[in-house]
Amino acid sequence: MKWLKQIYLNNFFFYVFSGLMVVFILAYFYPALYRVAWLLFYIFLGFTAMDFLMLFTNQKFSASRNTPEKFSNGDENPVTVKVTSGYAFPVSAKIIDEIPLQFQMRNFEIKRNLSTGKEDIFEYLLRPVERGEYHFGKLNVFVTSPLKLACRRFSFDEGQMVPTYPSFIQLRKYDLMAFSNTLMQYGLKKIRRIGHTMEFEQIKEYVSGDDIRTINWKATAKKNQLMVNQFQDEKSQNVYMVIDKGRVMKMPFEGLSLLDYAINATLVLSNVILKKQDKAGMFTFSKKVENRVASERRNSQMQKIMENLYNVGTDFFESDFSTLYGDIKKNINHRSLIILYTNFETMDGLKRQLPYLKGIAKNHLLVVVFFENTELDAFVQKKAENVQEIYDQVIAEKFAFEKRLIVSELRKYGIYSVLTKPENLTIESINKYLEIKARGIL
Repeated sequence: MKWLKQIYLNNFFFYVFSGLMVVFILAYFYPALYRVAWLLFYIFLGFTAMDFLMLFTNQKFSASRNTPEKFSNGDENPVTVKVTSGYAFPVSAKIIDEIPLQFQMRNFEIKRNLSTGKEDIFEYLLRPVERGEYHFGKLNVFVTSPLKLACRRFSFDEGQMVPTYPSFIQLRKYDLMAFSNTLMQYGLKKIRRIGHTMEFEQIKEYVSGDDIRTINWKATAKKNQLMVNQFQDEKSQNVYMVIDKGRVMKMPFEGLSLLDYAINATLVLSNVILKKQDKAGMFTFSKKVENRVASERRNSQMQKIMENLYNVGTDFFESDFSTLYGDIKKNINHRSLIILYTNFETMDGLKRQLPYLKGIAKNHLLVVVFFENTELDAFVQKKAENVQEIYDQVIAEKFAFEKRLIVSELRKYGIYSVLTKPENLTIESINKYLEIKARGIL
């Protein structure tokens, strides 16, 4: 009897039934009410049976859930529900979608009044804060007739799965930055320099000061005057984004871990790098180096980077910077821009890893990106009410000051740094890359 699983009684049914019980109790003391009580009871049964017939004699009811092909981590993702009633009379519907467990939404409920044959469309937003697979349960619709005594449950779209990837919504948001020629809104401009690398530009007449090693003897013989080859800086430079996935990156801000902020920034920055004609690569490290994508400038590069970022997770170990240094020395032979996403809370934490950072900076242009503790900043700005809070604020200010000391310490050894709030990580990373590229530092 499958249809029995679809039957539910509304609260109104129990209110009326409770009223009838009161009438029967009164009939016990006043026999004159006995026949009235039974008459009302039979009328009640008749209306209930009519309500069931109205709900179960029409099978033309449909609903569907439309989700994106994949969710964007850390962003609001729209989910659309379409409901169409085929009943010959208006009905009330209560929609309960079984949201994936990761959202912990136990009170999701939407109520709608549906007209005959009219499609009703509504949308709700979901913000995932971790990557992975999100499984939806059933889309349940409880339909009630105008009598409101009983309701019927319809179930649709069971077992739908949506994967959650790094924030491709942010990628689209910042995509136009890669096409900007002047980038004046960021205080940067395009700088072109002529150098002596292997990328040929043109043949020109020799002038005093030109390198005689660049003389083109064939062109000189044809023109009967000295001609030299002119070269320009190579456009395609190697840029690697390195993500620390140790336990220091597990710290959450606004529901999203530092690791996921770094992953989202890496995806967006990779797109900007490729649009600026450079080669983008990435890898992660903790106890060992993983998720390696060699720096390339191919059509499939963004897809490779996204697929590798999808599977990155913290392993709760303390990161081994000596392994990182050894791997870079072994596998990255050409001078490259290395953007390292990590976090240092104290000077002691930095000094333990500083020899390895200095070693990397000898052969590459190293940018260390780490995070301000925004919760501490908010605590410092709060007015202290007692001695204990004053003491706590002093400690918090000490930690904030150490962050600024870390920037100064890195600068002493020619290591660039970005100290940023987690929510500003993407734009700060892009700005630093564009600054380095515009100034020709690499």
